[in-house]
Amino acid sequence: MEGIIQIRSVLLLLSITMASLTLAVADGVSREEAKELRDEVKDMFYHAFNGYMDHAFPLDELRPLSCAGHDTLGGYALTLIDSLDTLALLGDRQRFSASVEWIGKNLRFDINKTVSLFETTIRVLGGLLSAHLIATDYASGMRVPLYDNQLLNLAEDLARRLLPAFDTPTGIPFGSVNLLHGVDKHESKITSTAGGGTLTLEFGVLSRLTNDPIFEQVTKNAVRGLWARRSKLNLVGAHINVFTGEWTQKDAGIGTSIDSFYEYLLKAYLLFGDEEYLYIFQEAYAAAMHYLYHDPWYVEVNMDSAAIVWPLFNSLQAFWPGLQVLAGDINPAIRTHAAFLSVWRRYGFTPEGFNLASLSVQHGQKSYPLRPELIESTYWLYKATRDPRYLDAGRDMVASLQYGTRCPCGYCHISDVENHQQEDHMESFFLAETVKYLWLLFDLAVGPDNLVENGPYKYIFSTEGHLLPATPQISLVREHCLYYGAYCRSGDLRQTYFVPESDKDKKESNDTGFYESWTKPTYSSDYTTVEPSAVSGLIKGFCPGLNHGQKFGILYAYPTDERHDYETNQVQQKESTTAVQLQSHSVLVLRDQSSDNLLPEDNSSNHNDSQTNESSDTP
Repeated sequence: MEGIIQIRSVLLLLSITMASLTLAVADGVSREEAKELRDEVKDMFYHAFNGYMDHAFPLDELRPLSCAGHDTLGGYALTLIDSLDTLALLGDRQRFSASVEWIGKNLRFDINKTVSLFETTIRVLGGLLSAHLIATDYASGMRVPLYDNQLLNLAEDLARRLLPAFDTPTGIPFGSVNLLHGVDKHESKITSTAGGGTLTLEFGVLSRLTNDPIFEQVTKNAVRGLWARRSKLNLVGAHINVFTGEWTQKDAGIGTSIDSFYEYLLKAYLLFGDEEYLYIFQEAYAAAMHYLYHDPWYVEVNMDSAAIVWPLFNSLQAFWPGLQVLAGDINPAIRTHAAFLSVWRRYGFTPEGFNLASLSVQHGQKSYPLRPELIESTYWLYKATRDPRYLDAGRDMVASLQYGTRCPCGYCHISDVENHQQEDHMESFFLAETVKYLWLLFDLAVGPDNLVENGPYKYIFSTEGHLLPATPQISLVREHCLYYGAYCRSGDLRQTYFVPESDKDKKESNDTGFYESWTKPTYSSDYTTVEPSAVSGLIKGFCPGLNHGQKFGILYAYPTDERHDYETNQVQQKESTTAVQLQSHSVLVLRDQSSDNLLPEDNSSNHNDSQTNESSDTP
């Protein structure tokens, strides 16, 4: 207890010191200077983009010091794909059109490469979908005349190659998958919460563009699988076994390995209007603010006891104030951003880890890999408040990047923020996010002239900074499917996505869990998924006093060592053969008529195979 009090005292003292430092350096950015900074950021983008195209393309990423390229993800021009919507945002019609044409003609995913599900989804799938939506829309001002859905076709092909990762007993996907052969039998069964819960936007958009709900279904199942295993405090851990559902790392936080799980809960609601995501976000956010927030900092705690285990600011936490802006919780966002910014100003960058107890850079976490999170939050806070202090912050960030990271052919990682030693690597997200948010910040100050601020749609930014417009086709599927021929190219979408209200009324009651509507779609024999329903159908008929679990049926899943006892007790309470419904997956537990054993029965043979493999493999 004494140690916790000391840590809290240090956090309070640190917050006061850092806030004073932040206020002392603000001196105002004029409109003319904002215009110059916007143009400077544009030049930064082209210095890096041209360096990649001249020295690294079509390899994945640039080595900006040695002016060479290397493959880091899958060997398919990663940086070009990640840069597409930034080109469009800058109004570069010529390069955008040429890039779309090259990708449509040359990119293929039938390759023997094992890739990260998370990184491939947010960088490649998201980049392709965003560029497709821009290239097909007159309103974007960047429509490509001869474009014929090539990027959408590539995105669908890629997503289908990623689907085998979701074939697990919990619905939580493997972290990696081979694009040609599926999941290797020796693949690790441990994945991060962010890796399993940050897929809903890209896969959901793809479902709505292709009229195939399988993509949206499997990613929603993954979120449900994670949330069903939350602690009684409504906290989630950092890493989980996708077969047993047991947490292998129980540190709960808002940074590394968890961050974008929170982000996609809110953004999935904003983009799709699915209130189930909103309910989960509200509960998860409330728990985070109660147990993790030590104004203005955030710590990591044990997910079961809430005991502080790690008084550390890590750079991935810096997205949080921006998310709070979207959630409408501005005041804590302002205070936390000021604290995070003070770390940037102390070192010129945010290190991967800053120890809040020792007030120093965490050993082994001294690097700055060109991360965008603090810049992203700066943009959102300026957009919400128009407070000039955020333009001051943006100016400081531009200066740091220009004088500390600029290399002959691009921008370099900083391997040590204390001595600003450069490293020969440039992540693709520098072009997808870092310079994008800086450019948007100063363009907003000048008087916005871009499709995000002036276009006909609201845009949701993916966790990779890709632009996903809230078009009727994406955000108003139900309404526009009612217009014959509007966006539903066949009757299948209407029949799959939306059940008539009269039919729903017959099925719904306060005693019926949502998981009883799980079905096996006819278009796939490999994945057991949830049929999505219209929001109004989910809410209608439920008492307003019911909690989220009662409304949607997402209760708690039980650890492996507890599940058997729980199921046995449930079966023994009934005289006849009883099916016990598990919250996380479509597995029925039946009493064997010839013995006292409980046998799992699954509609998918693949799941049976996976369970057999699990018994002989250890993660």
